[in-house]
Amino acid sequence: MTSPFLQMPPSSWVASNDLAFAIRDGFPVSPGHSLVLPRRAVPTWDEATREERIAMLDLVEVVRGQLKSTNQPDGFNLGVNIGESAGQTVMHLHMHIIPRYTGDVENPRGGVRHVIPGKGDYIDRPGAS
Repeated sequence: MTSPFLQMPPSSWVASNDLAFAIRDGFPVSPGHSLVLPRRAVPTWDEATREERIAMLDLVEVVRGQLKSTNQPDGFNLGVNIGESAGQTVMHLHMHIIPRYTGDVENPRGGVRHVIPGKGDYIDRPGAS
């Protein structure tokens, strides 16, 4: 598999370990938006080895620490799109680290639940108690 992420030189990486690396997202949704990927081009979480998954999660903590220092976000969203129906467009597994800032959206309640429009705010949804 050819991956555009593997075309990026290591000098553009913001963190790395033996099995994974991290870069800034090319189309960030917030300042500091980053991606963590296995060095091996596997399409989804399911094809990654346990060791690759652990290496990615280790880098999530490294990148979050960097962003806490440099960008001082108020929170984070972490996400992985697994498959086209979930929105995956580049078939090289990657985890999004999205720094969140107070006021970046009017009502952040529900966070990642907003991937399906109109379903995120479970408190104000009809039928919720």
